[in-house]
Amino acid sequence: MKTKIFIGALALLCGVAWAQTVTVSDAWARATVQGQKASGAFMTLTADQPLKLVSVSTQAAGLAQIHEMTMQDNVMKMAPVAALDLPAGQAVALKPGGYHLMLMDLKTPLQKDANLALVLTFQDAKGKKFTQTVQAKVAQQPPAEASGMMHEHMH
Repeated sequence: MKTKIFIGALALLCGVAWAQTVTVSDAWARATVQGQKASGAFMTLTADQPLKLVSVSTQAAGLAQIHEMTMQDNVMKMAPVAALDLPAGQAVALKPGGYHLMLMDLKTPLQKDANLALVLTFQDAKGKKFTQTVQAKVAQQPPAEASGMMHEHMH
């Protein structure tokens, strides 16, 4: 009987770990030119339970960080943050001018229309970490802006 209880408890624990999901939408990274060593990646994250985005990595960059842009004394400032809170069920936008992923020491230029693999590391309220790989499309501007511009030109 003790074995069944242990297996049941283990299955329950594993089930909780597997239940963590983060929906990623509109993932993109800004294209670069030859010699440019930094760029940004952007997306919208929606977690099904309270989580934190604690790190990002990519083989395309020597260093990747979560950054925040803020206005201080009429000057836009950018700085890394240790983690980004993802409240349950609320979409959190990583976008130009706000929270974003900063990709530094790029190994090669990010070419338009390429795909960029980003590994996001999340942490739950109990401190358990898990990763999720995201494919970001490399573009000059956000996908929504591109489609919005095409829509305006078509009318």
